[in-house]
Amino acid sequence: MTTAQPYVRYRADLEQPFPDEEEIVRRILAAMERANRQVSAKHRHGLRDAHAKSHGILAGELRIEPGLPAHLAQGLFAAPRTYPVIVRFSTSPGDLRTDRVPAPRGMAVKVIGVDGPRAVQDGATTQDFLLVNHPTLPFGTVGAYVELQKVLERQHRQSDLRQRSTRLVARVLTRLRFPLPRIAEVLATPGHHILGETFHSMAALRYGDHVAKISAAPLSEDVRALTGRPVGRRAGESALRDLVADFFAHRSAEYEVRAQLCVDVRRMPIEDASKHWPEELSPHHRVAVLHLPAQDPYSDARRRYADDVLSFSPWHALEAHRPLGSIMRSRRAAYERSSDFRHTVNGVQQREPSSVEELPA
Repeated sequence: MTTAQPYVRYRADLEQPFPDEEEIVRRILAAMERANRQVSAKHRHGLRDAHAKSHGILAGELRIEPGLPAHLAQGLFAAPRTYPVIVRFSTSPGDLRTDRVPAPRGMAVKVIGVDGPRAVQDGATTQDFLLVNHPTLPFGTVGAYVELQKVLERQHRQSDLRQRSTRLVARVLTRLRFPLPRIAEVLATPGHHILGETFHSMAALRYGDHVAKISAAPLSEDVRALTGRPVGRRAGESALRDLVADFFAHRSAEYEVRAQLCVDVRRMPIEDASKHWPEELSPHHRVAVLHLPAQDPYSDARRRYADDVLSFSPWHALEAHRPLGSIMRSRRAAYERSSDFRHTVNGVQQREPSSVEELPA
């Protein structure tokens, strides 16, 4: 019989910044600003530099599981409690593209009314989890991300046809068993119903006394039935918005929120988000249930609030869930800079909600 490895204890020196990390982050921020300005000039409106297009914004509840063992009863999940949440479904590009073009999809969860020491002293009482339907980030360090940023700058000028060609090449390479270029891996994400996806933090975060990655997987029968369901070839420009609106017009959804605890920093690295954490080393454990009742997820007032007023950031966080690794460290400045640009261009004041009632109907 094998003995389970002990869970890695959080300590500050688990993070090992790159020697030139500050300079790399400055280059990333400069590239982001150029892209933001290009897109805002195109639309005459400031957009997020990533996940610009929303497909649904929902009010719901995060229900912490009772009776969790000590290693899982940490931070936000330390005791059974129900928190109000705002959830935004989105697509990754920093521009408004047709939903017929497959791309990574996102689920951003803002937990409201969270008390405790903050990772950044922002005066807020929210805990954000930013999740994407891919378990790893192909460009998993700030050094590798600079390469991606160059491609993203070119992507802002590419047509949807060019991106479709990239995915066709990716499919051919896969069939021939050639390794995919990293950008092809990103752009080749299949176009499935967004509500049936499993979403991942990709990068690590502190989990109280430990370190973990967080994910959200379909739980209720209606959303599990959507897993792997293709978006039709004749789908419209905003097919995902329509699918989300049609679903929540009469049905609710539940996702299980899971923690995968780090047990071996060599095989489950913290600094490189491109490395998959093997589930045979440490499985995912349910720590909460995300409940989203039937509602109108895309009213004009709700879309304006979510797209123009709200900001999501992994650094809207408790100290107990401090983001970890070079990608997460870069996001501290990147998300703040992008949010400031968007709100300034649009003449809108950013506000962190203190109540879910601030989300318009």
